Amino acid sequence: MEAIFTGKERQFNRRFMVLANHYLFEPVACTPASGWEKGQVENQAGNIREWLFTPLARFANFDALNVWLATRCRELAQRKHPVTPERTIAACFAEEQPSLRQITATFDGYVEHMLRVSSTCLVAVDRNRYSVPAAFAGRAVSVRTSAAGVRIVADGATVADHARRYGRDQLICDPWHYLPILERKPGALRNGVPFQQWELPTPIRLVRDRILKQPKGDRAFVELLMMAREFGLEPLQVACELVLDGNVITAAVVLNEMRRLVAPSTPAMLNVPDMLKLQTEPRADCGRYDHLREVSHVIH
Repeated sequence: MEAIFTGKERQFNRRFMVLANHYLFEPVACTPASGWEKGQVENQAGNIREWLFTPLARFANFDALNVWLATRCRELAQRKHPVTPERTIAACFAEEQPSLRQITATFDGYVEHMLRVSSTCLVAVDRNRYSVPAAFAGRAVSVRTSAAGVRIVADGATVADHARRYGRDQLICDPWHYLPILERKPGALRNGVPFQQWELPTPIRLVRDRILKQPKGDRAFVELLMMAREFGLEPLQVACELVLDGNVITAAVVLNEMRRLVAPSTPAMLNVPDMLKLQTEPRADCGRYDHLREVSHVIH
């Protein structure tokens, strides 16, 4: 609700109106301080709270909560229907369901805010900070927050997607968002906050530690990461495993192994029909070049 006017006139939130248009219903507001206009809404909300959330249950994540709610709803559906006590709620719903309007597309429920990305490639959401790709530093982006995630959209495309964190003063960084900065400042690979707790596979970490001890190792390992951004971490991990089996561990050797892994495969041989096969295959004859030289001399 964005504004309350006289009587039942309201200015509803834009996202709420999108929800109403998606499910084709018209919202009707109550008169201020007239709770009796709501009918049994508040009483039913109290019943649901008592049936589902008493005693208060705790879950590790929303997926576990949804599984428990689905199980509990199926149990409650076995109760007697308030209008037809001889039948269960589940049986009545199964009879009514074919007459209900089918939902063909789910609604993407989120709260949207237009925010500007900081110079450190971060946006603040509910006292926590989430990273955005470096290319969008200083730009305005759409931050769409749901119960489980935070999605950053720019130019009509999703540029970052994070699992939502609850609490305060947490920093949620995706190291890949800061990779372009490493091209200019490869030394940040050692001390940069986004890279200090980067959980890389063990073979990559072992090779990284060896390469960083070598001259200009920072820039060399950044080149490996740039290639991994294009082809994924799996080729880099396999290349590191192959290099660790040998005696020479350098960025050049790892890069060579990666190029071999991601090189396009040899095209399959075509099955040529008999009617298209040559009756007389060409024969390699270097002497023909001498004949061409003689012909060229005659022409001149």
